Amino acid sequence: MKRNLFIAAAALALSACAGMGGGGGWQTLIDGDRGMDNFTHDGDANWRAEGGAIVADKGKGGFLVSKQSYGDYELRIEFWPDHNTNSGIYMRCSVREKLTDKLCHEANIFDQRPDQTYATGGIVHMGKVLQPVKAGGKWNVYEITARGTRITVVLNGVKTTEIDNAQFLSGPIALQFGNLPNNVPGGAIRFRKVQIRTL
Repeated sequence: MKRNLFIAAAALALSACAGMGGGGGWQTLIDGDRGMDNFTHDGDANWRAEGGAIVADKGKGGFLVSKQSYGDYELRIEFWPDHNTNSGIYMRCSVREKLTDKLCHEANIFDQRPDQTYATGGIVHMGKVLQPVKAGGKWNVYEITARGTRITVVLNGVKTTEIDNAQFLSGPIALQFGNLPNNVPGGAIRFRKVQIRTL
């Protein structure tokens, strides 16, 4: 009898923990070199599993686009860019077939962006970088919260921008490999962990 009560109490506690945060626990989309099956390809970037991460370093540009769409959520992303990488985390994309920084919210990864207003840590066109953080040549962690009209971006523990914008409220997430201005090839981007928790 006592054993059955203990098991029931443990199950109840686990259930309560799973329900914390509104939408349950974390879902892992990329884990090391696994997870590309959670995304579709857009463009001609050479996405592949390599060295414990998902990598792109050649092509005219492209995206990994989540098969699922999301509204309110927390994102945690571990990424490694070269110093000359042009990449970004596209969120709540309004048109799945047309991914641009004007039809999505883009948390930028672009240390050498000519206009540093929206460089790494900013949300392009919408959220200026509050505190610059260079990401090139090392592993970094983005923690992004999208709740209602507000999006907050934290990079390596530093809050880099925050916006209040009702333009896009739901849509897929996309990971970008892009070129530099004038179609000069950009550096590699690596993602070794992408996790999401719906709110």
